[in-house]
Amino acid sequence: MKITLRQADFDRICAHAIKNAPEEACGLIAGEDREDGVREIKKVYLLTNMDHTGEHFTIDPGEQLRAVKDMRSEGLKPLGNWHSHPETPSRPSEEDKRLANDRGASYLILSLMEENHPVLNAFHIETTKEGEKTVRKEELMII
Repeated sequence: MKITLRQADFDRICAHAIKNAPEEACGLIAGEDREDGVREIKKVYLLTNMDHTGEHFTIDPGEQLRAVKDMRSEGLKPLGNWHSHPETPSRPSEEDKRLANDRGASYLILSLMEENHPVLNAFHIETTKEGEKTVRKEELMII
């Protein structure tokens, strides 16, 4: 799947992640799945990691509820989530894979590993019939 993200939203994600480092930062993404097959992110939500650690994240449930209500009021579809990896590459960790249970979600991971060069990638994570997790990188275009 091809995903588009506006440069301003990419910049907001990066700023939030840098501000929260060395803890993981997190949030939600919303928008629409267009008829041409493009998943367009129209709004990014910067939320609180209740775990306050650089190893994993838990989105604040109250903030998540407010974000979902906002999506509905704006006619947007929840598309997935994003989080940062302050010291590791932009790819799903074993824990990320284990916790990924929404077949329709895109999972965006921002690596801050290289100073002054944040790397954002998008992934689709699915559980096979055998219970294994498969990871597929999605094409992410910052526009």
